[in-house]
Amino acid sequence: MIRHTPFTTIGSGLLGCAALACVLFGCDRPGGEPGAATAGDAGAPAQAQAPDRREAGVVRLGYQKIGTPYLLKDRADDLKKALEARGAGAEWIEFHAGPPLLEAMRAGAVDIGHVGETPPVFAQAGGVPFVYVATDPPAPKAEAIIVPKGSPITSVAGLKGKRVAVNRGSNVHYLLIRAIEGAKLTLDDIQVSFLAPADARSAFESGKVDAWVIWDPFLAAAELAGARVLQSGEGFVDNHLFYVVRREFAEKQPELLRTVLEEYQTLSAWEREHTEEASQILAKSSGVAYEAFLTSERRRSFGLLPITPEILKKQQDIADTLHRLAIIPRDVRVEDAFLSAAVYGGVR
Repeated sequence: MIRHTPFTTIGSGLLGCAALACVLFGCDRPGGEPGAATAGDAGAPAQAQAPDRREAGVVRLGYQKIGTPYLLKDRADDLKKALEARGAGAEWIEFHAGPPLLEAMRAGAVDIGHVGETPPVFAQAGGVPFVYVATDPPAPKAEAIIVPKGSPITSVAGLKGKRVAVNRGSNVHYLLIRAIEGAKLTLDDIQVSFLAPADARSAFESGKVDAWVIWDPFLAAAELAGARVLQSGEGFVDNHLFYVVRREFAEKQPELLRTVLEEYQTLSAWEREHTEEASQILAKSSGVAYEAFLTSERRRSFGLLPITPEILKKQQDIADTLHRLAIIPRDVRVEDAFLSAAVYGGVR
């Protein structure tokens, strides 16, 4: 039995494909209200043609409590000084996940965010006006398909007919697709339970599902509690985290964007040398065990990388796969969401 590690309800904001499609493509919820994600201070329903709500001189940064942006928020004095030197300030808006952050970007409520590989593909398919500007190094070991310690399942092929929990529309959804296809199976060969991390963990611990596809630090917490990795992302996904920016902000405020990216670079260098302190900050913020964060921090790489043609090609592969499986309703040309580094100075 996996011990109970406290979690926040981070996964609840990771919308399922159906819900996310409603947010992005205009489906209606019961009662006739247009589907929309709410998060933190950005609670108003997003509209496809919403006006730019960014106040002059204010950079609106979206963050989650388990990631690098939270560390920047926690250690915000340097960013504050750097922005003040340019006559600007920062506003921090908390989100449970990437999809609602990107939807808030459509509404002009967020300028800069940090999200995984798959949410931007959904957002681009839905017409969210964002651009990729930088990425963290790939972290394929930071997500995996896991099974309980005593499980008889020894390979991905062994999942045929089994119950698998996954957060719909997230990075690990794509890992599951790739791993299943690599085992010469399809999603129809398994029983998929679309569950947010908190619910998936409960189902995993109680034996209601046979496997769970999850990412760090939740992955690390499960491993420390006895779960066994059946298949990590290695060989299947890169698991990039992207810095995404509202297009209008990137084009009209390149100096402010450059300032924020420089602070992220500085923070990443600090985090590389202070993994214990960073883990303590993130654990206190999120409720996830310190040991889990420390494990996840120690198996990741640090630093901001520029967006390259190779990275865009990998994103295009994700988009093509999701469209082939009818998970997104239209073709996506990822290159259209790329902004030349000449506009904002690039990542050094």
